[in-house]
Formats: sequence, structure tokens, C-alpha cells
Amino acid sequence: MFSRGEIQSRMWTKDPYALNLEYTRIMMGFLLLNPEPRRIAMIGLGGGSLAKFCHRYLPSARIDVFEINPHVIALRDSFLVPEDDARFAVLQGDGAELIHRYRDEYDAVLVDGYDINGIPAQLTSDAFYDGCFHALAANGLMVGNFHASNFNYRRYLGRIRQRFAGSVIEVSDTSLAHSIVFACKGDLLKRRTGLPGRKPEAMSADLWSRIAPGLWPLLD
Repeated sequence: MFSRGEIQSRMWTKDPYALNLEYTRIMMGFLLLNPEPRRIAMIGLGGGSLAKFCHRYLPSARIDVFEINPHVIALRDSFLVPEDDARFAVLQGDGAELIHRYRDEYDAVLVDGYDINGIPAQLTSDAFYDGCFHALAANGLMVGNFHASNFNYRRYLGRIRQRFAGSVIEVSDTSLAHSIVFACKGDLLKRRTGLPGRKPEAMSADLWSRIAPGLWPLLD
């Protein structure tokens, strides 16, 4: 369950597309390995920070957002979440179930689904991680946000390591409140302790400037 001090989403009205919270910038670190993803899945809409950012700064990517709570979806206009179009869609339903409909399709699956009690059990199950693995294309990345204080976190991490055959990196934000887990369907992470510490050639300077301040915990 969340404490009163735990912020799950925040938007600057002067820059509504900014990634305000450090953990969201760390999650975007998957772009260091794949700066031009073709297709992205997101489990959990929340305030839409990741969805808005990817829609704005990754114009070649098709983005599917799975959100179980219709009341969260109803607030999308208040948080300036884009309307559905040919490359962006918010789908109501349980991401733990919907992810099983896809095979070898996503370059990234971003998991940041929470309710008032924390991360739902179905988003930490072996079956869910199996679904994420099979939904990813070759060398695709699952990126999950966890609260490091959750006493079950090490158990969840063990399940991810087992499903992804150890191709996993675990990163904490500077507050040590969040643990971001990167898991690869391939060998890209097996020999790394971090990710490459420079701007990929295919990434725009504007995009790099917006995520780089949160990436230092990731870098080799």
C-alpha cells in the first residue's frame, strides 16, 4: 500500500510532456539499446507521463497502453494524454491478460501498473512475465518499476531473472525508493552492469537532453 509521501504521477503545466519523476526517466533508458523502437506496450496509464513522452518524442513508434481502470482513462484529457489514432491507443482491460494476445511484436514493454494497494498480484506472476517475454520481439526489453520497500520485491525479481534467463539489470533511483528492472529477450544485458553512456546516433539531441539527467545510474 502507498504511503502519503509516495507520488505516482506529476505533471508540470508549463511542460506537460516532461518526465517529472526520476524513475520515469530511468525507465526510458531502454532507448540506449534501441533508440528507434517500432512498437511499445505500456501496462498502466496513470497520469500518462510515459505515454505522452513516447508519443511526442518517438514519432515512428506505435504505442499500445493497457489500463484496467476506466476512471483513470476518463481523466486522460485532464492530463493531456493524446487521442487514439493510427499509432497510439489506450485499451481498457487487464494488461496481465491482454499481453498474452501478442507474440514477438513489441520492442519494449513498460510495466508501471499500480492501484491504491500497490502493484497488483497479477502483474508480478510467473504467467505475466511469461506473457511479456513472448510478446517481445528479439532483443526486446521489459522495463518494470517497483517500490524497493516492497517486502516481496526480491521474489518478483527472482521470477524475472528466471523467465529472462538472467539477462537482467536492476537500477535504483537516487532516493532508493524505486527499483527499475530491465529484462531483455536476448543477450544484450548478460555481460553488462549498466547501459552505454553516450547518446545513440539515431536519437535526437532534444530527446537525449530530456532523459539523460535520469540515466546516470544506468551507465557503464
